[in-house]
Amino acid sequence: MFVLGIDPGLSRCGYGCVEGRPGGPRAVAIGVLRTDAAAPLHLRLAELQAELRSLLAELQPAVVAVERVFFQVNVRTAMSVGQASGLAMAEAAAAGCDVVQYSPNEVKQAVAGDGAADKGQVQRMVQALLGMAAPPHPADAADAAALALCHLAHAPVRVRVAAAEVRR
Repeated sequence: MFVLGIDPGLSRCGYGCVEGRPGGPRAVAIGVLRTDAAAPLHLRLAELQAELRSLLAELQPAVVAVERVFFQVNVRTAMSVGQASGLAMAEAAAAGCDVVQYSPNEVKQAVAGDGAADKGQVQRMVQALLGMAAPPHPADAADAAALALCHLAHAPVRVRVAAAEVRR
């Protein structure tokens, strides 16, 4: 199963596609989609949408895991992150993917064993879990891969819960 993690952002939108395998997870693609901060908002959103659509068509993930935004100090940043998140979820749904959301603390707990882990710890754990030669950079890419890994860790429980609900 391919899981695509998305760390939403309008200037930098991290993505990390991970394959869940019996021998352990494997990195398929990790990177960042960027838009020009000087461009008008509607054009940046259209560019990000097209790039997300292309990424989904290329990778064909079964699940897209998007970071849930809880709090931003800067309202402008919160708006752009929310817009990018909405685009990612809508494009994933349109592509026929399951869509899930995880909070930053859930991701850090699943990947690093500590909901308060810093960016460096998350990068090093993603490196270790995926057997990479170096930590993924920038942090947006590592965070996206961590989202995919978080879903792979939670997926078996989600399946059991769904099965239990069906039996009721």
